[in-house]
Amino acid sequence: MIITEEERDAVYKTIFSRRDVRGQFKPDPIPEDVLRRVLQAAHHAPSVGYSQPWDFVVVKSPEVKQRIKDGFNAAHAEAELMFEEGKQGTYRSLKLEGIMESPVGVCITCDSTRNGPVVIGRTAVPEMDQYSSVCAVQNFWLAARAENLGVGWVSIIHNDVLKKALNIPDHIIPIAYLCLGYVSFFHEKPELEKAGWLPRENLDDLIHYDQWKA
Repeated sequence: MIITEEERDAVYKTIFSRRDVRGQFKPDPIPEDVLRRVLQAAHHAPSVGYSQPWDFVVVKSPEVKQRIKDGFNAAHAEAELMFEEGKQGTYRSLKLEGIMESPVGVCITCDSTRNGPVVIGRTAVPEMDQYSSVCAVQNFWLAARAENLGVGWVSIIHNDVLKKALNIPDHIIPIAYLCLGYVSFFHEKPELEKAGWLPRENLDDLIHYDQWKA
């Protein structure tokens, strides 16, 4: 299958316009066929040994969302104290989640026991199944952007709290809790870049050929 120039450009446009959305969610419902397409894209991510270690917990209940929000609030208060004093105020002012505002939440997980203890490609690097689930996250995110849906990754929550809120079995690893919904607009640049938190690194400084350059 040959990719046309127009199709290629659409892929790059989706990648470069992807944003971590926190504060622009609209309450509009997501049609089930659209949600299904995004989940289908996530399910077609590459996985080590074709193990497909992911599951998808779709959250629409306000009560469940509130439990996750409470977990975020606790972890957020802890995190603020970890930054140097000059950055604590900036951190506190940032909108870092859209748990209650987004109509749908999706937790993507990893089951390391799926397909048994020995998986092709995971024998030397046992974390490869978790990396596979992260690929599912990226597929989900890009497909959502192609559907003009915003996604926000809520990483400021302890895994044990998330597992309890979603009744996730002990052996399953939560990889990402994602807020999903239509948005009022997408930022031209990532919000943390716009806020001056950190700049985008220069690509030329990150490329190494044959050996790690000093």
